[in-house]
Order: sequence, then C-alpha cells, then structure tokens
Amino acid sequence: MKAFFLDKFEYTKHCNRLLIELLRKNPETYKEKISLLASHTLNAHHIWNHRIFGVATALSVWQILDLNHLDAINEENFEHTKELLQKKNLKEPIDYSNSKGQNFTNTAEEIFFHIINHSNYHRGQLVSQLKVKGVEPIVTDYIFYKR
Repeated sequence: MKAFFLDKFEYTKHCNRLLIELLRKNPETYKEKISLLASHTLNAHHIWNHRIFGVATALSVWQILDLNHLDAINEENFEHTKELLQKKNLKEPIDYSNSKGQNFTNTAEEIFFHIINHSNYHRGQLVSQLKVKGVEPIVTDYIFYKR
C-alpha cells in the first residue's frame, strides 16, 4: 500500500509542477482566486504533513504564496510525504487539531488519501479558472501521467 501512495504522490508532484509551469508562463493570471487556490493546494499538503509529523506548520491554510516559491514548496511537500511514508504505519492514528482548533483523529492512510484527493480537486478548479482566462488547459488525468 505504501508503494500505491508513493506513486500517487509522485503523480501529485508532477501535476503540481505542470500547473506551476503554466502559471509561470501566464503570471498575469496569478492573482485573486487563482493565486488563492494554487497556494491553498500546496499549503494544505504542507499542513497535513506537519500534522502527521506532529510539529507546527510554517504556512497557514489560505496564505498566498509567491509564484516563485511554488516549485520549492511542491518539492518539499513531496520529500516530506516520502519520509512519512517510510516512517509511519498507515494504520497509525494521528491526533491533530484543524484550523478552527477542533481535535480529530484519523489514520495516516486516511490523511494521505485526503491529501491526494484534495490536490486533485483544487487542480481541477485551477484549470477551469485558467481556461476562463483564455489559458490552454493542461491534462492532469492520472491515466495520461502513466502513459
């Protein structure tokens, strides 16, 4: 199962990189909802990694990131997740507090699945937003990644 998650996180990193490259080619679009969603996607991954590690986060949920820092954060998120996949038992319960201070417990496996699903959801929103702005959409379907 860890190999399954590693593959999906490699896919997530790849698709994020494609989207970041697209944003860099169209920097005029990196404002308002697009910058918010792109930042949130990476911030959330960062936050979940830190929750699993049990340490404080450096980023907040809706913090707007500088376009030039997105690649580094994407890479850092992947490397931290890879480390977590090596160290954690997928069935291990993780206690954490959400951004509202509410306490919850989920397994590492549930959290990893959530990170992947959450990233896909917001990348879809971003591609739709960029298309409205006249930017040629990128293909982020998993099957295309595997071909």
